Order: sequence, then C-alpha cells, then structure tokens
Amino acid sequence: MTRPDVRAWTRGLMLLSPAFVLALTAGCQQGRMTTGGVRAIWVTRGDYRTAEDVTQIMEDCRQGGFNTVIFQVRGNGTAFYPSKFEPWAEQFDFQSPGFDPLKVACQEAHSRGLELHAWVNVLPAWRGAEPPACPDQLYHKHPEWFWYDQHGVRQPLTATFYVSLNPCLPEVREYLVDVFREIVANYPVDGLHMDYIRFPSEPPAIPQGSDIDYPRDARTLALYKKETGLTPDDDRAAWNRWRTEKVTKLVADIHSMMRWTKPAAALTASVGAAYEESLRFFRDDRQWVKDGLIDAAFLMNYQADLAGFDSQMAGWMPLKDTVTVVPGLWFAPRLETAEGIEVVRQQIQSAEAKTGNYCVFSYAALFEVRDNRDRFGEENAPRRAEDEAYRRRAARREALLPVTKLAPPA
Repeated sequence: MTRPDVRAWTRGLMLLSPAFVLALTAGCQQGRMTTGGVRAIWVTRGDYRTAEDVTQIMEDCRQGGFNTVIFQVRGNGTAFYPSKFEPWAEQFDFQSPGFDPLKVACQEAHSRGLELHAWVNVLPAWRGAEPPACPDQLYHKHPEWFWYDQHGVRQPLTATFYVSLNPCLPEVREYLVDVFREIVANYPVDGLHMDYIRFPSEPPAIPQGSDIDYPRDARTLALYKKETGLTPDDDRAAWNRWRTEKVTKLVADIHSMMRWTKPAAALTASVGAAYEESLRFFRDDRQWVKDGLIDAAFLMNYQADLAGFDSQMAGWMPLKDTVTVVPGLWFAPRLETAEGIEVVRQQIQSAEAKTGNYCVFSYAALFEVRDNRDRFGEENAPRRAEDEAYRRRAARREALLPVTKLAPPA
C-alpha cells in the first residue's frame, strides 16, 4: 500500500464505531508496556531547552531507577519537534532551537535502556492571557475549531489555563490524528501518552457557578441535531452522553492510527482515578478499557494520604488484567515535610505492590531542571549546597530514590 492508501484506509476506520474498529483491527499486534513493571516519571516541556538538558534528564532518570520516561512534546498546539502541522513551541519563540528534542530524547533514552513515550496534551490549544504571537498557531489559523458558548462567545483567554479544541467536530479529530501520526511514524517512540484527552472545563475554563456551556457553535449544534434530533436543552443527559461519545471516538481514531502506523507501540492515557470525576469531563476511560482502545491507564491518583490513594486505586483493580494500570503520584505539595515524603514513599510502595507499576509527577520535583542546574556553577558548589530549593530536592532524592531501586545520583 502507498502512503495515500494507508491514510484513506485509516480515515475510513474513523467513520466506524469504536466497537467495529476494535473487531476489525483485532488481528493487529497490540501495543505493550515494558515487561517487569513500569517505573515511570513524567518530564514536562518546561524541564528542558537544550540537547544537553535532554541528555541530563535521561541520565538522571536512569540513575533514579526509572525505566520509562513520559516526555512531553506537545502542550498547546505547538511542538517540540519539527512538525508540518504545528509551529515550534513558544518556549523556542516559535522557531527551531537548532536541535530536535524528541529525536535526542529517543536516542538518549534508548542508549540507557529506557522506554520513551511521547507525551501530548490532546485538546488544549493555547494557554496565556494574550493570543500566540505566531500567526500559524491554531488559535489564529482555525478559530472555528475552538469552543463557543450558547451566547456565541469564544472561550476567553486566561493567564492560568488552556483554551481548547472542539472534539465534536470531525475535522478536529482528523487533524489531531494527523498530528499524532506524524510523531509515531517519524520517531522510534515506545508509545504515545495522551493527556487532557477530555473536556478541560474546570475553572477558570468555566467559572465556578456559571451556566456557560461548550461547545454551542452552530456547526456542533447542527451535528448534534442531525444525529439525535435534539437540542442540548431538550435532554441534558443525552447531550452529555453525546459529548462523551465524541471524546471516545477521538480515542478510537487515534487507536486505529496507532495500530496501523506502529502496532507495537503502546497507546496510553492519563485517566481519572475516580470514575465519576472522569465522566464529569466527558472522559469515559473505563469504556476505553472495555473497548481495548488503550494499552495502559495512568491514574491521576493525587491523594494526600495513603488511605485515600489506596481507596481510589481500588476502583481500577478489577481492570488490571485487561489493561496495564499505572498509578500516578503527584509529589507537590507533600514533599515539603519529612512526613509528606514518607506518605509518597508509602504510596509508591503500595502502587508497586498492588499493580507492579507507578508513575511520579514530576522530574522537576526530584532533579535539578535547567533553570536550577547551573545557577551557581561548579566553582560555587558550596553556595549551591546551601540553597534551600536545592537542599529540598536532595532530601527528596535521598528518601525516595532508594524506593525506585537505585541509589540517588551524586
């Protein structure tokens, strides 16, 4: 098959129901996570700016006992790799930094025996109080793809949260599949990790107590009317189900692309630890598992104590024979005290005992990121050792890295 034929075939699959796609692709090789347990760490797009940063990150992760790096390469409609679809990230002033972060990450991770999973924010398309300075960014290029409320008002920009794409539009789903195909087709990634594969509708996206509802643009309403014969106000539960189904359709489309483009690579997602929380954001992650659409579920199990952590993890235990369950832990703000560090230690141990897996958020809570790594330089090592932030990270490494199998790096 030529590449155009492949694209036509996969786009044809996207018109089908998730269940039919699953049956049709059942004979394809499925993605897999690392054997012997997943010891993963999230590395955000704010943790690196140079090739040397990326190399240091992978060495820290190796020495820290992690075997899987969830490496963020797409945050809000901009890329940390050369893309024909999206501009370079705003952190690079929308232009090439002179190296390919994703290429370097794959090389440096694999040379150390680490798996590298490309982490993408799926629906967020910009973040900031001001529009992007790049005219080719989605905010300017496709304003019709964003959220509009029942008053015809576009989702406003804020300094602290994202404005998002509308997954109810088939052209948006097709575009996102193309963006992610570019990654898995061109890089030796071990997986694609989907974050914000939901409606990012928490405050301030929708202010607390507001009646604002997204998406209510004319095209979305026409699609909804055509498929259901209803308006959103006719039956709120039906409107919520329809929006949830469109997110699931997007996951199914990405799954079909993955199975065709790189069948051995894992498709994973950050999911809600509590099912009701997931459904509130139109993310039916349990259905994704039942339909075989994801290879691993990374639970955002951000609880302040061990009992709460175990309670939320318990809801996923019946599914651990169907999907790889990877409990995710959030370090901050509990790592500021010895007691908090001990809770995190216990959570890591509990996750590993119950599932064999865990993922920690994030690299910058344990290791020196680029803005801190060379603040003092080697000639001022005593000053560095006296720096409070440096000492806190050193204390976290001393307490937590032995749990991840290896001694902390020097």
